[in-house]
Amino acid sequence: MVDHNQKLLQELLKKPGNNVCADCGSQGPDWASYNLGIFICMRCASIHRGMGAHISKVKHLDLDRWEDSQVQRMKEVGNIAAKNKYEERVPPCYRRPTKNDPQVLIEQWIRAKYEREEFCHPERQSYLSGTMVGFLMKRGKEDSRYQLRKFVLNENEDTLKYHVKENKEPKGVLKLSELNVSFAPSKIGHMNSMQLTFMKDGSTRHIYVYHEDPEVINCWYTAIRCAKLHLLQVAFPSTPQSDLILRLPKDFAREGWLWKTGPRPSDVHRRRWFTLDTRKLMYHDEPLDAYPKGEIFIGHESNGYQIKVSNTGNGCKEARFPFHLVTPERTFCLAATTHEDRAGWLAVIQQALKRPLTPQDSTIEATLVRKRTTSNSISIFSGR
Repeated sequence: MVDHNQKLLQELLKKPGNNVCADCGSQGPDWASYNLGIFICMRCASIHRGMGAHISKVKHLDLDRWEDSQVQRMKEVGNIAAKNKYEERVPPCYRRPTKNDPQVLIEQWIRAKYEREEFCHPERQSYLSGTMVGFLMKRGKEDSRYQLRKFVLNENEDTLKYHVKENKEPKGVLKLSELNVSFAPSKIGHMNSMQLTFMKDGSTRHIYVYHEDPEVINCWYTAIRCAKLHLLQVAFPSTPQSDLILRLPKDFAREGWLWKTGPRPSDVHRRRWFTLDTRKLMYHDEPLDAYPKGEIFIGHESNGYQIKVSNTGNGCKEARFPFHLVTPERTFCLAATTHEDRAGWLAVIQQALKRPLTPQDSTIEATLVRKRTTSNSISIFSGR
């Protein structure tokens, strides 16, 4: 039999804001932090429990016994009031996580709110200064070993530099305004890892880094986002901040293995790791390659770009679900191993085809076209 307090909790769940997790927004929370007065999901509850009972006291809504005073606390606070307190001064550049985001992002969001109380005390937000110096483990370009490297973020110079030797000239200089950063735990195999993607000599370059401390890697991630927002605000002073935030680094729309053939009928299927970065579809030999083997620009459907689905086999046992990406210059023959995987790729590519072009998209297209016309040995539209 459901006791009186459990009935009260179920009624509280129906109030605005309480029907979703206070931290990640997932539907139907069945846990709560009764000292904070918030309803949370199981995933976030485990993070709360990890912070310790001196910060958050967690109970299941149905399986645990509730005291009258604990239910009263839930009634007094609730998710909306708690958000108003613990998220009062979240900077616009800070990425608020959702239920499908990497663990490190959700965990650091929760710890920033309740453990460090960063959004109640802005002076604790060290990532807003536009500068950061520290050490990260970086994967080598030619091998798979990770080495300790010094990284220096400087918003005023529009750069992120890394040094092989601390007191020597930087080994690499990345332009912040052209840099994308994303968490990559499953790809790199480390929970606290990031992928940095940027243009170098007309080609896309990937750098993979990690740090043992999840707070440190999240701080680097946020510092890069904040610096990029500040640069955008200077470059586009009349553009609403809400529009500029949409230009901040995003996770890749989709990544995974696909089969690809060259432009000739005799070309065989080759397995490639594909990454869709907004409108740039890159393919690699391996997921952690420093450079893509090729890059395909996906323009707007009104300019001759489209996808076509084929339900017939193509001679390759593994490539059972083919589709064609049509561009004004070439049709790319691709295939997925499963129907579900093909559907996922079709959905994200179709979204790109329908999305209006931006000035930044035109710059990317011009760069890729220039690379194609000036390089015969590394053609982005080759059959490799």
